[in-house]
Amino acid sequence: MASCIISFSGRKDGNCAAIARTLLGALAGEARCFGFSALRVPPCGGCGYECFQAREACPYFSDPAFSIYEAITDSDLSYFIVPNYCDYPCANFFIFNERSQCFFQHHPELLERYERVPKKFIVVSNTGQDNFTAAFQYHTGDAPPEVLFLSARRFGKASIQGDLMDSPEARDTVLRFMDRQETLK
Repeated sequence: MASCIISFSGRKDGNCAAIARTLLGALAGEARCFGFSALRVPPCGGCGYECFQAREACPYFSDPAFSIYEAITDSDLSYFIVPNYCDYPCANFFIFNERSQCFFQHHPELLERYERVPKKFIVVSNTGQDNFTAAFQYHTGDAPPEVLFLSARRFGKASIQGDLMDSPEARDTVLRFMDRQETLK
């Protein structure tokens, strides 16, 4: 089974990176992992909407955003790890969303393939969930998003410390969340 993991955190070695390592260690089969903040992915803008005419005309056509979308579309299962910044997904996640415009433009078959790939969302958050569920719906088509909210407080940790996966209970929670998908197949 081919899997894709994307960590959207702006921190190199925070909780999201630790969760990605946990997933990589537990997944069977091929897995590709992307640390979004380590890549140079500009947000949409500074152009003349060339992608509306032809996606290849996008000034950012060959940047890593396309590789991530291709990896997800070619996978059997994808994990999105998203930190909560001010009660919403972080800016990296929204940059990724914006860039889908060009990837899928004039290629509905790609969007259909993308939406068919099961996606699981892991959110490091001590606050609300509604804004995340709404943002993730875009990636799952008609299916409701499957989301695990990990509150560092629940496990006696502080989010800023980046040690959430040091908690055996938090680690087990992530591993059980992974297993639910595999038992559904």
